[in-house]
This record gives sequence, structure tokens and C-alpha cells, in this order.
Amino acid sequence: MGGRSPNPPLLRALLVGALAIPLAAAGLTAAPPPAAASDNGLSLRPAMGWSSWSFVRRQPTEAKLKAQADALVGSGLKEHGYIHVNLDDFYQKCDSNGFTVDPYGRWAVDSAKFPSGIKALADYIHSKGLKFGFYVTPGIAKNAVTRNTPIEGTSYHAKDIADTSKLEKNYNCKNMYYIDYSKPGSQEFVNSWARQIASWGVDYLKIDGVGSHDIPDVRAWDKALRASGRPINYALSNNLAIADAPTWRQLANSWRTQGDVECYCGPGPNGSGFPLTDWNHITSRFNSAANWQQYAGPGGWNDLDSLEIGNGDQVGLNADQRRSHMTLWAMAASPLLLGTDLTALNATDKAMLTNDRLIAVNQDGIAARRIVNSGPQQVWSKREPNGDYIVALFNTGTSGNQTVAVNWSQVGFSGAAAVTDLWSGQSGGLVNGSYSVTLRPGETRLIRATPQSGTTVRYEAENASFSAGSTVDTDHGGFSGTGFVNTANAAGAYVEWTVESATARDAALTIRYANGTTAGRPMDVSVNGAVVSAGRAFDGTGAWTSWADSTLSVPLKAGSNTVRVTATTANGAPNIDYLDRG
Repeated sequence: MGGRSPNPPLLRALLVGALAIPLAAAGLTAAPPPAAASDNGLSLRPAMGWSSWSFVRRQPTEAKLKAQADALVGSGLKEHGYIHVNLDDFYQKCDSNGFTVDPYGRWAVDSAKFPSGIKALADYIHSKGLKFGFYVTPGIAKNAVTRNTPIEGTSYHAKDIADTSKLEKNYNCKNMYYIDYSKPGSQEFVNSWARQIASWGVDYLKIDGVGSHDIPDVRAWDKALRASGRPINYALSNNLAIADAPTWRQLANSWRTQGDVECYCGPGPNGSGFPLTDWNHITSRFNSAANWQQYAGPGGWNDLDSLEIGNGDQVGLNADQRRSHMTLWAMAASPLLLGTDLTALNATDKAMLTNDRLIAVNQDGIAARRIVNSGPQQVWSKREPNGDYIVALFNTGTSGNQTVAVNWSQVGFSGAAAVTDLWSGQSGGLVNGSYSVTLRPGETRLIRATPQSGTTVRYEAENASFSAGSTVDTDHGGFSGTGFVNTANAAGAYVEWTVESATARDAALTIRYANGTTAGRPMDVSVNGAVVSAGRAFDGTGAWTSWADSTLSVPLKAGSNTVRVTATTANGAPNIDYLDRG
């Protein structure tokens, strides 16, 4: 999760067992997004654990963090993969000029809240077999600049690197100046802070208040964490710009796609206390999960914010809504970081959080796509490496039952499928052609659909691997799924799928394509590295909106197969919509 240590025993067994997807197989078939993921080797699956912000809010203390860590272990949640205990904001000490700082200009910890210090807290959490998370924001404190504190290990000082003409976003003590990264000593300052954090035993770092203008800070912290000598899961927050998604993915292990999930509508100061959230703050995540879907994958995740399950209805959601909440987070492959009070975990919510079938949906490392979006009716789907499909149906409304239906062809296959309800574990029998269910307001149904032999399995091009310079486009209608792949006009441009087969056999493959030119765009078709159809013709289809099929028989081995189509001329490949395997 956060580091290179093994998964907890139960979760590790789950990931390689019958209910879930083998980890290695999931890695083989997870479709890479348009940008390369961070290569820091961390967060190969979404992080799971607990964060202090939602419930503890502005009053974190050493005692409270220890109590939540104890509860994470005592409740059994740890054995299901919830292993992070993350300290959020308001652990710092402030004066009238902002954050008080240590001799090297870094935030000072409030010793009244944390009398034993952060390292001692991290050591305690580690003694429980858990991982410890910490929090910063971009910039350098005003007090560091006023005092002109030295930058540890250098001849530089705070005034050498601060841009005092503007202030960074900060939610606590404020008064954080921008850092001018063109100045010598700027990277060294961030490096010194990262070294300190690493020396305390931090396993997860959230950098908050990040906007597109903070990309230099995000990059500097990435460099600093890599150089710190400790593996540290790197999380960005919040409401980040999707236009910069490739950058977030390259530099970090997760990124918040919206503002806070908390409603700030409780009775306490600053809206603290129960309720923690409301249904509107959950349903607003459906669109962002759909928009950001393509950027999720091993090493980098779309973070929908805290999971507000644990304390029953008082969190602001009824039981149906809480199941929908967890279902969306699982389907989106979002980190599962609980925001509730684990010392008061109720039985209903514990059963939700320890449902290993749901956890497996989250931990398969595949973000689902939305295939139905009609008023309160939504359907999401993702295909697992073994050929099964996970399908979630939602009624997001607040009144009135809804009968939500989906055709198997929309999901990605045809014929019949064996259906299992993943919340209950009950079999739904053999279902032919389509699936429907009547849902209460806020209710969900999450199923595993196992296509039967003889059915067609669809592999969308937008979920495949493809060559540099290729894009997923939507400007020519008539495509299946969420788009099509438009490769660079160059020989060697390719699209590659991982295709599953239960047995070694000859199978029919159908490649759907469009070529709006009059010139042919031939491609080599290869299976497992061997060309099975050289220079196969993909002639003009009359228009870019006119799609055609090219079908051929190819040999497949049992298990995973690599199927690649590669342009053989400077014209490049046609637009590729999908590959069907018969």
C-alpha cells in the first residue's frame, strides 16, 4: 500500500484467491493512462486506512491518534488491509505571524498536543503493524523568512528562496510565502524537510492546498521524498485541475479530484461534529470519477476523499447511501481512507468495511468506466483479467424507486453470464442478454458477471496500451465505450490489448476501425510477439464516423495473451474502437 512491505495476510490471500484478481495478472492488464505513472514503486494498489481530518478535525492529539490506531487493530480492520493512520492538519504551533518554526525554518509541532513528538507517535503506530501518515502544504513559513533561518546543510537562508510578494494557500496558520525554485537553496530546503519527515518514520505524506501554480512544489517534494532514503506514499490535495492530470500522475501516488467530502454542517466549531457529510457530497463524486477514470492505475490513483463509514446514520448517510458510497469508491479504485471515529465502530458499518468482496473490487487496481448516466440511474463497469466483469448499478435519487437496467453488450460482452451479488455473496443465477434491478433511493447493486463459454468479450481501445503520441478521442461519433484511439501518423504506431482465454485455442478476433481517408492504413497483427497477419489491409471506410470490422482467426494460449496491431506505413493506423474476442 504505502511502502514496499507485504500486504496484511488476509488481504494478500484475498488478492490471490478465488474472490479476487491475482496481483500479477492485474498488473499485466491494467491499462496505462495517457501519462506514465510515478515510478517510485509505491501505492501499486489504492491506500487503505484512516485519516484524522473528518472526525478529529482541528484538535488532533497524540492520545487521539493512538486510540484510533488501537481501534484499527482491535476492530480487525487491519487484517482486511486498512493499515494507514494519517495525521492531517492542525498538529502545528502558530503565533500571530503564522507557523512557528524550528531552527531550520520547518514547521514546529505543538508539544501540548504531541508531548512525545512525532517520531514517538510513528514508532507507536509502527509497533501495531501499521503505517504513519503526515501533512504539509507548499511554501515556506513567514516566521522562517522573518528570522532568516538557515537551510540545513547549506550556506543559504530562508530569505534567499522566498517570494514574499504572494502567499500560498494554507488552512491553518496561513502566512506561507511562495518558494522561488529558480533560487539556489530552494530544493535543498524541501530536501531538509523531507529528510526530517523520513527520520520520524513517515510512510505517507499529504501535501495540501495544491493548485496548478504549485507544480514546482509538487516536483520539488517528489525529488525530495525520493532522496529521503525512505519509501513515502505521496498524496496531493485538493480539487486538482484535470488539465494537469498527466503531471499529477507522473509525480504523485494519488490526487484529490474534488474539494472536501465533509459537509461542515455539524454543530461544533467550524461545522465540526456529526454529521460528517451528506448525500450531495457523495453524488457529486460520480461525475469526477467518470471524468478522471483514465488516469487511475498502479502507482497513481484518483482520490475521491475520505470514506465516511463507521458510525452509522449519524455520519449523514443512511445505510443504503453508505453502501453506495463504498461501492463508488471501490469501483473508482479510490484510496479507502476512513474519516470516522473507529473507537465507536458499529456492527452494520464494520460489516460493510470488512466485506472482502468489496475490498477486492477496490484493490484490483482497475478504475471502472460509467456506461449509463440517466438522471438518478447510473451503471459502471470494469473488466477483470480473468474475463469477469464487475458491474455497479445505482439509484442516486433521494425519492422514488428506480429500475436500473444494462445490456451485456454495453458492459462489453454478449450472451449469458453467471451473476453474483458482491454485497451479499448470493448467486443471481444465469442471466441472458441484460440485467436489471429495482433500487430504493440511494441504493446500489454490485455484481460480478462471468460470461459463459461462446460469448464475445469486448476490449475497448481506450483501455488498451498504445504508442506515444496516441490520444483517446471522442470527436467522431459512432464509437463504442468512452472513446477511440487516434494514433500518431507514423509507422510503428500501435494499440495493444491483453486478451484472456480459458484454454489454448484458435479464436476469432474482430478489430473495429475507421479510416476517413482514401489511402489504406495497413497494420501487422501480432499475438504474443509473433505476427499472425502481416500488412493486413485497413482500407478507407468513407468517413471517420463510418466504422468497419476486420475479423481474423488467431491462436491463443490459455491465460493472458498480448494482441498488438502496428501501423506499417507513414500514414499510421486507422482510428481503433475496440477488439472483440469470440
